[in-house]
Amino acid sequence: MAQASYGQFCPVALAAEVLCTRWTILLLRELMAGSTRFNDLRRGVPRMSPALVVKRLRDLEEVGIVRRVASHTDPGILEYHLTPAGRDLKPVVETMGVWGQRWFEADVSLQHLDPSLLMWDIHRNLDTTTLPPRRCVIQFLYPELPAARRRWWLLVEPGAEVDLCAVDPGFDIDLYVTTDLRTMTAIWMGLTTVRQAMGDGKLVLTGDRQVASQMQTWLGLSPFAAEKKLVSA
Repeated sequence: MAQASYGQFCPVALAAEVLCTRWTILLLRELMAGSTRFNDLRRGVPRMSPALVVKRLRDLEEVGIVRRVASHTDPGILEYHLTPAGRDLKPVVETMGVWGQRWFEADVSLQHLDPSLLMWDIHRNLDTTTLPPRRCVIQFLYPELPAARRRWWLLVEPGAEVDLCAVDPGFDIDLYVTTDLRTMTAIWMGLTTVRQAMGDGKLVLTGDRQVASQMQTWLGLSPFAAEKKLVSA
């Protein structure tokens, strides 16, 4: 990993030389969340350039945190998997997330809005057990965003992984979720609830009543949403 050394034998310094380069921790977060393929990793860090993703993955390979392997299901496709050393970093990354949730004010979190990351997080944490046992399509609409980033679709098929679409998949919509990006991010981060947002007129649900009534359940929350804010304590 080509960067200046701290020149210290301290294990904290040695670990920092590997982990504290820009984007590295976020890339590890994505690997720990289950992304293994290049395009999926990129969707979890949409502001990271493809070239930098490649470089960071190579750096992590070099120090034995990630290994590159051929896909067992799709010939010719490479996947990136954490090694035992990489998996051992999971509590480190989780603790950083818990600290950030506890000690940064809600307004700070909500200054950094990103529909791509929000919808990617929502799609991979969706609780499909409370949705109807059939194809279910949910459209999210953020009216204030530019047209290209305004509409997102969650496609749930029985026995298949949830699919996130930025282009209309062409199926009938079961539920339309109309809100603004700040409100949806606040719900996802546990800073407000579906019921409260609807009561405030900031969230409108149109379509299947059963799917709508269960939104707080099937939506899930950020893995850090349960952490209580301590910043004002």
